[in-house]
Amino acid sequence: MYLDYWQLSRKPFETPSAASGRFFACESQDGALLKLRYAVENGRALAALAGPSGVGKTLLVRRLAETTRPAKLVHLVFPQMSGRDLLAYLAERLGAPTASNATGSVEESVRRIEGLVNGTDTGRALVVIDEAHLLEDTGALETLRLLTNFNDDGATAFTLVLVGQMRLLSCVARHAALDERLAVKTLVRGFTAAETAQYVRWRLTEAGAERELFDKGALQRLFTHTGGVARQIDRLCDLALVVGMSDQTPTLGSGQIDAVQRELVTVGAD
Repeated sequence: MYLDYWQLSRKPFETPSAASGRFFACESQDGALLKLRYAVENGRALAALAGPSGVGKTLLVRRLAETTRPAKLVHLVFPQMSGRDLLAYLAERLGAPTASNATGSVEESVRRIEGLVNGTDTGRALVVIDEAHLLEDTGALETLRLLTNFNDDGATAFTLVLVGQMRLLSCVARHAALDERLAVKTLVRGFTAAETAQYVRWRLTEAGAERELFDKGALQRLFTHTGGVARQIDRLCDLALVVGMSDQTPTLGSGQIDAVQRELVTVGAD
């Protein structure tokens, strides 16, 4: 829509896909990734990653999988299921041996996972559960605690990474037996003001921009309005480029950013 006007090769603030290879790491993300890599590469049973919505936790765990190259990756993005269903899902996705007379019971799923763990060494798997703070509502956190018992036998087991919003850590803390099994607990936050400016410039450069499209005032207002949350930055910048094209402005300033933010807030309130 605005590519020709801003002389871009593609839309710069589209959400990066898993296969895009585009990843902007701030200091917080680098630190979180380092801790999670430690847990995976050293065969730890359980780790947790928490942070506000929109700061890039899913992209971070995708980066974790790319850098650690587990033998198998299971990424559960809809965790609202019972403990029984969760065990059956994991047994299936991990490639556990199929039961001769399938019943879908907890015992059957446990035996299937036991068969996988005690079978031929095929390397460690990585199991990532997104929105893991929702597991407390279904009682599945206790199921996961018991699941970590399978990690005592070494290389054929798996590392379980719980990913969720900030309340994930308080959820885990209420389950002391699970909390004490966490090898790593790490947080990822939004960008700083400087990182926000770097992020916007990086996204634009990746899209073919050859000059500054947001002035310093605009970059500062982007941080003020979004708190450095990548998803909110993307939304605000994308709409600002549309408005800038409509206004035929050569560069976006703080006034345009404030106006777009007011519009977003007004629409959201309606």
